[in-house]
Amino acid sequence: MAFIEVKNVEFAYPNGYKAVDKINFSINKGESVAILGQNGAGKTTAVKLLNGLYKPTSGNVVIDGKDTKNYTTAQISRMVGYVFQNPDDQIFNENVYNEIAFGPKNMKLSKEEIDNRVNFAATLCNVETLLEENPYNIPYSSRKFITLASVLAVNPDVIILDEPTAGQDKVGLDLISKIIKVLIEKGKTVLTITHDMEFAAENFDRIIVMADKKVVLDSNKYEIFYDEDCLKLSNLEAPSSTKLAKELHISEKILTTDEFIENIVRGIYDNK
Repeated sequence: MAFIEVKNVEFAYPNGYKAVDKINFSINKGESVAILGQNGAGKTTAVKLLNGLYKPTSGNVVIDGKDTKNYTTAQISRMVGYVFQNPDDQIFNENVYNEIAFGPKNMKLSKEEIDNRVNFAATLCNVETLLEENPYNIPYSSRKFITLASVLAVNPDVIILDEPTAGQDKVGLDLISKIIKVLIEKGKTVLTITHDMEFAAENFDRIIVMADKKVVLDSNKYEIFYDEDCLKLSNLEAPSSTKLAKELHISEKILTTDEFIENIVRGIYDNK
């Protein structure tokens, strides 16, 4: 059995609006997966079902053999951490240390273990010099890393990043990529929902595409971004490097700037 199993899941709000419609997918431990789709496709609801913020109206979400219907959100959050798109929806402590330490403290860990987790997460997220600061005195882009650190300090098996690149400059984007690589190396499962196709292509191996509240395609990133029918159905665009490679009639499948440059350089040397 996969670590995450989503089985024929539907979710409807109390007013009857159906947000996801019989979706199915499974995710193994250690995978990196991007869930893509336009607003209203159902991707945000899908990931909130994974960490117990929502419970399925029908069907089952199973995390590590545990059906989320039978557990509280707090219990599931120890296995599946969710980093909100807007850090202000998540931050509530008076300083950065307490914000990051909140989860470990509630796990009744020792002071030494709490400090170790805070220091690890803060250093990885490059906020270790801000521990005594009030989070709301810190720029928005850095607040996003504080909320990420607070989730990492809990040490969940699965980390969900909701639009992590929003509001980030090149330095922030590079840091997010570095963090994802470290987490994957540690055997964590990393999921994202994003509108940033370049980010998805550069950092995630597998793509789940949603449209009209359903999963329309689930495959590796090269198959997804070279499937014209899928992109049209989901109203998505391929990464810029992919579009340029197609315009230049490059036969090799290319997704990233590095791949594009490598292909061009290789072509120059092959033609000498």
